Amino acid sequence: MKALHSFVKKFEPAKENKFAHTTYDAFYTFLFQPDAVTVDGAHIKDGMDLKRLMVQVVLVLQLLYVFGTWNIGHQHFVALGQHTGLLEGFLLKVVYGLIQILPIFIVTHVVGLGIEFFYAAKNGHSVEEGFLVSGALIPLIMPPDIPLLWLAVAIAFAVVLGKEAFGGTGMNIWNVALLARVFIFFAYPTTISGDEVWVSGIEKVAIDGVPTYVAAEYNWAHGAFDWLFNLVGYSQFGEGGMAVVDGWTGATPLGIAAKEGWAGVEAVYTESQIFWGTIPGSIGESSVPLIVIGMIFLIVTRIASYRVIFGGLIGFMVAALMMNAIAPSPDQLTADVDGIFKFMAIHPLRQMAMGSFLFAITFMATDPVSSADTPAGKWIYGFLIAFIGLIIRVMNPAYPEGWMLSILLMNTFAPLIDHYVYEANMKRRAKRTHKMAEQRNELITRRGEMEIFDEESEYTAVGNTSGQ
Repeated sequence: MKALHSFVKKFEPAKENKFAHTTYDAFYTFLFQPDAVTVDGAHIKDGMDLKRLMVQVVLVLQLLYVFGTWNIGHQHFVALGQHTGLLEGFLLKVVYGLIQILPIFIVTHVVGLGIEFFYAAKNGHSVEEGFLVSGALIPLIMPPDIPLLWLAVAIAFAVVLGKEAFGGTGMNIWNVALLARVFIFFAYPTTISGDEVWVSGIEKVAIDGVPTYVAAEYNWAHGAFDWLFNLVGYSQFGEGGMAVVDGWTGATPLGIAAKEGWAGVEAVYTESQIFWGTIPGSIGESSVPLIVIGMIFLIVTRIASYRVIFGGLIGFMVAALMMNAIAPSPDQLTADVDGIFKFMAIHPLRQMAMGSFLFAITFMATDPVSSADTPAGKWIYGFLIAFIGLIIRVMNPAYPEGWMLSILLMNTFAPLIDHYVYEANMKRRAKRTHKMAEQRNELITRRGEMEIFDEESEYTAVGNTSGQ
């Protein structure tokens, strides 16, 4: 390791070259523990710096990347009626997913880290590590066919106006990854809503005047792998342009539930598919078991606050049970009942498995910078995110999901939550102190005639010491 350290040190540029030195410093601190000497303040140091803490979160997210890569290809071929088994055409599905997700991942990090490096060089400090997690989260919450130019604009907006404008890592008010998604949601709503956007490589064309879903033409990357697969005798992509299977819509379980309730969902998807995440949706938000594994890891390592997560779970169950109580009974859910009431009647655990609640409460709501700071505030913060988010999910027919909006809303109110928690604590302590003072004075008064202080004491006795 010393030899590697000496080798890397040879390439350290002069500090006058700000951009080059910033780039070198980012690479150096990624490989080695910083060797800076503390000159003031606290002198306690730990090898687990911010960068290494962030890397642990990124490593957990790799489970979702692996699954999401396969699921992109799986949903594409299921729509075409090809390789419908989970392991059929496995390599073909993984390659298809990689072709879709790698450009998204690269653009995210080139734009985001490019801005980080620019501001670090401009301000003369080392590269901040906050974008490591944001850059890993952004691709997972996007549709697989998100236009790369729009993605780049959204990331630039989120990093510059949502982070650097407030002072950089540790100073942002809102979750950076969600700011990128909300920018896409409001600037390009058709790109992140509807049915067909959640399945990659499917486009709507007119055939004899009739709108029809077909597979998009494959590009040069697919052709290159076709040549390689042909050599080894594997299945190939082909030319594209095939029509989807009859009855395919690309609708997510939430999209169906918003109109038809659980009866409509189970007519298209099984509970097993929803639980394991083999359904259309954002790239990495659908697999319940993998998200729960990540949740347990973050709680055990104390990277994420269990108060936010458990508060969110409680808030979700309370909101879902309230809606169940309001909704009509199952035998009253006829065809003429409004879709909102059918949505409200879905069992809380089924509501939780559908959509991205578990992903949002585990990886988004627990952002330590934009969430509440106080222990009690974290419980309130997590509870309100889930409670408000589920209301938005059910009551918003245009976009049946609400965690993005509820988390950003509670990011805004997190300082207010902490303020009232502090106020409540101070009032409680002041009341307790006042009560203790009254009890002390009462006790002294009841003692009657006593010498509290020596005669030589310069202090005045408190209470009735005269015997009168």
